[in-house]
Amino acid sequence: MNVIVREFRPEDAPGVTRVRRSCAPYVVVTPASVLFDVAASPPARRHRLLVAERDGEAVGWAAAGITYGSPVPGQGHASAAVHPYHRGRGVGGLLLRAVEKHLAAVGARAVHGWVADRPACRAFAERRGYRPARTMRHQRLDLAAAALPDPVAALPPGVELRTAADLAADPRPLFEADAEVVADEPTDVPVEWDDYADWLRDTWGDPLLDQRLSTVVLVDGEVAAFTAAHTDGATRYASGMTGTRRAHRGRGLATLAKADSLRRARAAGFRSAYTSNDSTNAPMLAVNRRLGYRVCATEVGHVRTLG
Repeated sequence: MNVIVREFRPEDAPGVTRVRRSCAPYVVVTPASVLFDVAASPPARRHRLLVAERDGEAVGWAAAGITYGSPVPGQGHASAAVHPYHRGRGVGGLLLRAVEKHLAAVGARAVHGWVADRPACRAFAERRGYRPARTMRHQRLDLAAAALPDPVAALPPGVELRTAADLAADPRPLFEADAEVVADEPTDVPVEWDDYADWLRDTWGDPLLDQRLSTVVLVDGEVAAFTAAHTDGATRYASGMTGTRRAHRGRGLATLAKADSLRRARAAGFRSAYTSNDSTNAPMLAVNRRLGYRVCATEVGHVRTLG
């Protein structure tokens, strides 16, 4: 039977989850998070999720939208993936053309996306007019075997470790730290977060976020650093974001935050931890190496101008 590319339906969430896990095992995703990404996306993001179906089975997916919060207008993003058993049959091309058409219709001037650093994947993108830009390194840590430092034993005076759950009554200080860190992330498309309500919905409300495993570092009672823990609720853990506010960088606080969160995750039964860094983000790459992470995959950012 021919492949059908159609709009996502809620009952597709398990199938999309299965395809995403098969294509990118370093990404933590659940059916609930797939549904959330669709339902919680604000109108200005112009988010669209498509499914490639063959014989009633989801064999691929694609998502696209406008990069929300960027001061640079018209920056679109797109992702597309096909289950390994169904590649080489034109499914990826169908999905990509469909999301590019959507982005052009909603005013995108450029499309940004990540491509696995494999010859076939890069050739697929470049044949369609995409040019390489940045590189992302995905890293894995075997939590069961990791020799994690004890962050409590290394706490400097005035430094405390808390969890995001401890800030649940008023998470605004964590939003302010997150916004500052995101603004300094290496990227081709800068993002500015200034809407607390949006952050509460998109970041604080993300079903992958485990507030009890997310560590917040306080210095003299103020949020100085943090790491956000995303989990599948079973065995897989991922760092959603780790960062330190500018005034507190260079003191090892990000290492304290990550070590504390990872130890909590191991105690809770998680076995594999993942994190991702831009290849130019030397400070965080060094933190992760010290904690025992090793590169498990590389992706190359690509961009194509529309019109």
